[in-house]
Amino acid sequence: MGARRTPRDAWVEEGLRALASGGVDAVRVEALAKALGVTKGGFYGYFADRDALLAAMLETWERESTADVLERVRELDGDPREKIRLAGQLTLSADRLLPIDLAVRDWARRDEAAAACLRRVDNARMALLREMIGTFCDDRDEIEARGLLAFSLAIGSHFLAAEHPGRTPAEVRAMAADIVLGRPRGR
Repeated sequence: MGARRTPRDAWVEEGLRALASGGVDAVRVEALAKALGVTKGGFYGYFADRDALLAAMLETWERESTADVLERVRELDGDPREKIRLAGQLTLSADRLLPIDLAVRDWARRDEAAAACLRRVDNARMALLREMIGTFCDDRDEIEARGLLAFSLAIGSHFLAAEHPGRTPAEVRAMAADIVLGRPRGR
């Protein structure tokens, strides 16, 4: 009986784990093979080289961050503000997509393919924000500004180390989201 090949998706997933924990420089074929407990020879059955793996990783992250999230958001009935909250929760949760998102943002500063992918993802996220905010706001400039503020809050809050006397960072983020989304405070 021949040896079982490590599935292509396992290489992509391990690459995304390495990216999230150590940045794009941590995505090395030999290190991935070691983490998977296999030889690197199987890698070349799926990918011509490391660049092909990196492209597959970006493709997977883009799909999970846009199409998969949009599908879940569109299934939710109800308040557009809740749809925005769900989209943010799905895309920027600490367990999977957030660490990859932050690593892709860093990678995109030095790589045009990563930058192009990031642009597509960010544009899809902004389009959803425009659509949802447009259901309760009819001023196009205000829709754009609120979308930018919501997106900036979601991404930027991961880079701030400021303290908020008497409040937790989560409480302040929730208050800021209420303001941006025009919700009564405390919801």
